[in-house]
Amino acid sequence: MKAVLLCGLAVALATSAVEARPAARQHVPGTPHAVLAPLEEAATACFAETVMSNPKAMRLAREARWFEAAGVIGFLCRPEVQRMAVAHDQIYGRGTGERFFKGAYGRHLDKQLAARLQPLLETKSVASAEPPAEKAALTDVTETGSTSDEH
Repeated sequence: MKAVLLCGLAVALATSAVEARPAARQHVPGTPHAVLAPLEEAATACFAETVMSNPKAMRLAREARWFEAAGVIGFLCRPEVQRMAVAHDQIYGRGTGERFFKGAYGRHLDKQLAARLQPLLETKSVASAEPPAEKAALTDVTETGSTSDEH
């Protein structure tokens, strides 16, 4: 009887030791990893594209509220996030994928969305060789001495 209990305890301890991997071995978002890096990139690209296509998310992005902007459209990227979390679970142990997504990846996502979308949100001055429309109409009148209605 004691042998059965000791074997059961040994199996339970071994199983929990395998699932409780040290944090130092956890994946850091944005670093090379044969399996996780492409999945992270796909999820981040999905968030960036869908933020750009949603007016409420874009408003939040303009206010530099990146994580909230991603939250508005997050359900659209659920397949990409799910693939990333499942892969993380398979590599680092059950339950680590969700913690990774809500923790390290969430902080990484903020930075990635800012880097990808901030340049698109900034207003830029564009030089033009043509005069503004109202100035062009005024120039036509003074050069010809008449308006286009009088022709």
